[in-house]
Amino acid sequence: MAQQPGTPSTTDKLDDEDYPAYSMGMAAETLGVTPAFLRALGAAKLIEPLRSEGGHRRFSRYQLRLAQRARELVDEGTALEAACRIIILEDQLAEALRINAQLKQQIDD
Repeated sequence: MAQQPGTPSTTDKLDDEDYPAYSMGMAAETLGVTPAFLRALGAAKLIEPLRSEGGHRRFSRYQLRLAQRARELVDEGTALEAACRIIILEDQLAEALRINAQLKQQIDD
């Protein structure tokens, strides 16, 4: 079967941490959480899973990492909403540090 132009190859999909490869059930089982926990993370705006053509939630590896971090914080006693805010801030800081390092590298070159 020929690949459609602009369609990511299977290898690209496997390497793409943002590709929504995990169903709700698979994501919940992988993380050891309930589907309700994953829905709560969506309601708290931490993760927004993509929807399949049939309307089913699909999660990426990146989203699973965020959900795992949320689970760790909640297991330590942090309220879900607070855990989500902490993770969002951690993610923003990591991105700012990455950009800062890139800019520093450009200046040094």
